[in-house]
Amino acid sequence: MKQVISTEQIPIKMWTDDIEDGALEQAKNLANLPFAFKHVAIMPDTHQGFGMPIGGVLATKNVVIPNAVGVDIGCGMCAVQTALKEIDTETLKEIMGEIRKVIPVGFNKHKEAQNELLMPIDVNEFFGEGKLPICYQEFENARKSLGTLGGGNHFIEIQKGNDGHIWIMIHSGSRNLGLKVAEHYNKIAIKKNKEWFSNTQKELNFLPIDSKEGQDYLREMEYCVEFALANRKLMMDRIKKIFYNSSAYECWDINYGNPFGDMINIAHNYARLENHYGENVWVHRKGATSAREKEVGIIPGSQGTKSYIVEGLGNQESFMSCSHGAGRKMSRTKAIEELDLEKEIKKLDDMGVIHAIRGVKDLDEAPGSYKDIDIVM
Repeated sequence: MKQVISTEQIPIKMWTDDIEDGALEQAKNLANLPFAFKHVAIMPDTHQGFGMPIGGVLATKNVVIPNAVGVDIGCGMCAVQTALKEIDTETLKEIMGEIRKVIPVGFNKHKEAQNELLMPIDVNEFFGEGKLPICYQEFENARKSLGTLGGGNHFIEIQKGNDGHIWIMIHSGSRNLGLKVAEHYNKIAIKKNKEWFSNTQKELNFLPIDSKEGQDYLREMEYCVEFALANRKLMMDRIKKIFYNSSAYECWDINYGNPFGDMINIAHNYARLENHYGENVWVHRKGATSAREKEVGIIPGSQGTKSYIVEGLGNQESFMSCSHGAGRKMSRTKAIEELDLEKEIKKLDDMGVIHAIRGVKDLDEAPGSYKDIDIVM
């Protein structure tokens, strides 16, 4: 831990000494919520978000805050080790070309709905009267988004591990489904908080856990977390198939063992009931990764920097949490305005990285817009 701020109702424990003013102000708002528990934890990759800083961990008693989870519910990482030890540039480009054919990116989605059996469905929960109203309403649209990447900082990367193996890594979330759920329940929280004359910050409106609205949100949030996992899994399955059918695997003999390792998966946008300091509390992780003792997780770097497969230490003071990535050091707008396109491209080219920086608009995801992953780690 780098520092503790003790000026608010509860302490703010920070694993960084590099925090922007906006993110610090948001952390203070969290620390002054009447239902905030014990302390607020701020991770090394923190930066300003909407209502709550990205890289923030908040535990609450008896309430859930939609904006402390965010709009991309269940967003997270997955990674798979391949049996390959080497892959040449031409094969890499061949594989990436095939991936682009089967995985829509940005706002794009599939023209046809994906197989319903790939969706996370508990029939009793899903089709029960009023149980998952937004997920039910968005179900067919979500089927077209299943197996799609999204935009922003979401990515598919082919990496070389220090274990000598080629790895596949994906960062993606619940697409438009999570957005719809988040917006719907945040509007309800705003309305209810006004009725209760709550003094809660406008971006941190809450729902009591024992209310119908709170229970509805939790069910829909959990469905979005499962949908985000199903989304990553489908993309990974399709990428593995492309790998296996490529020239990279043409000499592979199944007798050598499994062509792929088990998928590692970890989410970083959700709320979960956990026991900390002897009490059951709702831990909100917004751009933060669960790091319970021995729990395997993923902390990705930016384009051209290392990503890490990690194992949790179960640190009580961070509510058993850690970073979810390198973390932005400048906003998307500022990156586009201030970074030098030629320098950012040269930096990646010199490292031999096949990358996605093509024009000025891509600078929002250039390495220069992110913190140093080594310092974060």
